[in-house]
Amino acid sequence: MGRGKTQMRKIESATSRQVTFSKRRNGLLKKAYELSVLCDAELGLIVFSPRGKVYEFSSTCMQKMLERYEKCSEVSNTTSPAKEQDLQSLKREIANMEERIEILECTQRKMLGEDLASCALKDLNQLTSQVERGLKNIRARKSEILVTQIEQLQRKERSLSEENFFLRKRFVDPHSVLTTPASGSGSLLTTATSGSGSFKSSEVETQLVMGPPSSNAHFLVHSSH
Repeated sequence: MGRGKTQMRKIESATSRQVTFSKRRNGLLKKAYELSVLCDAELGLIVFSPRGKVYEFSSTCMQKMLERYEKCSEVSNTTSPAKEQDLQSLKREIANMEERIEILECTQRKMLGEDLASCALKDLNQLTSQVERGLKNIRARKSEILVTQIEQLQRKERSLSEENFFLRKRFVDPHSVLTTPASGSGSLLTTATSGSGSFKSSEVETQLVMGPPSSNAHFLVHSSH
């Protein structure tokens, strides 16, 4: 049969208690030795028996290990108050930030016209001045944005006008295409008419008179107009 579960309480019998102490002590020392060898750990163990007898185990010098432990304890004790001070400082800072947030929220509500019942006349006048300054700054910024947008639109308009002018020079305007031939035909017609007139004015009519030669024989030249 397997061993029953040991109850974690003081053994009442002194004899049984001494026997258990001896067995558990030897087992603890053995485990400490195995841990130091297998894991290359620096290990120190001190056991006081009920009668005050000391049992110890140390993988190295026990005195050096105790000195090292004291140094570590001192460092831990000195850092703890520093951490506590830092914690208290953070708590105070958080409290101050919460207070400032509450003040800002209250001011914002008053700027919106809320929670004005607790405001005196002086507070209301100061609040009015703040609102007016805020509106002035808002209008100034709005005007600045509008002026900037107008300047951008003007630059865009000039750019489009230049581009349009360039396209008109590069391609013939459809309106000018329709009017140019007509003017050209008119000029041609005028030239032809003037040319025909000059042609008519230069026409020479000749008349031949049949008869014997005489001094009266001549050519009649008529200019037709």
